[in-house]
Amino acid sequence: MKKLLCIVTILTMSFLTACNTSAAVQTTAETTTKAATTETTASESSETSISESKNDNGNGSLIESVAESSKNTAKYSYGVFLSVEKNIERLKEYETVVIDAQHFSKKQIEAFKSKGHKVYSYINVGSLENFRSYYKDYKDLKLGKYEHWDEEIWIDVSNSRWQEFIIGKMIPELTGKGIDGFFVDNCDVYYNFPTPAILNGLTTIMKALVNTGKAVLINGGDCYLDAYCKSGGSWNDVITGINQETVFSKIIWNKNKFGKASSEDHKYFVNYIERYAKLGADIYLLEYTKDKKLIKQIESYCKKKGFGYYVSDSIELD
Repeated sequence: MKKLLCIVTILTMSFLTACNTSAAVQTTAETTTKAATTETTASESSETSISESKNDNGNGSLIESVAESSKNTAKYSYGVFLSVEKNIERLKEYETVVIDAQHFSKKQIEAFKSKGHKVYSYINVGSLENFRSYYKDYKDLKLGKYEHWDEEIWIDVSNSRWQEFIIGKMIPELTGKGIDGFFVDNCDVYYNFPTPAILNGLTTIMKALVNTGKAVLINGGDCYLDAYCKSGGSWNDVITGINQETVFSKIIWNKNKFGKASSEDHKYFVNYIERYAKLGADIYLLEYTKDKKLIKQIESYCKKKGFGYYVSDSIELD
């Protein structure tokens, strides 16, 4: 259990007190976006097949987002599209988009931004995918397999080679394309390998991201963020905001379905995001469901709290 893993680890560290005592589920997104969930079965009324046909608007995962933007002609304010690799203009209905900017040129991003949009780029700091051009250069830093995603491995973020690559190459390349912020994935490497070295390695990378002056959204990473803050750090040393997956929904991997988050997981993540919201962090929810009733609950909650949100009907975020 994540709760026990975090607690045991942090109690053994001289500089930490305890990890959050609520149960948690590892949630993280990747180029083919990931969201780990508990395998308890949701009621049949809240389960929908991942492989069912796309929604009626013809845009695949473009289902819901926050209220209409007043800055441009966009209908929605936030959307996450990690599998979109070519036509960024198809995302024109969204004021702020999260893309993998490695697939786009500076010219494409600047042209899109000139029409009033903001662009955040995905950056994977805690794992490594085998389709990346630099996979062979760093695969020797493997810590372990990534559950549910065979093409991916957890990476040793404490290694100076990896830190130098992210800080010295990836960050400058992405900022050089004119992005407005980072969508930082797989800080859950600390949940899987909870050692002081991994904590410190992540912190080195996260501080470098914040030092760019860009927005820095941590996707998941709750165990890391809590551990860092309980070690004496301040949340805004390492992030400006949180994107949290599956606060209301979940992915039932063994059934290839979407469902409703368990009460325990929902309460844990609500506590997590609201704690940091009170401190001033920007909060966004990323949910996976086709259940209209659940979508209404997500919308109502986010509007009440002033949080951004995006609901996808596809784990591919395409």
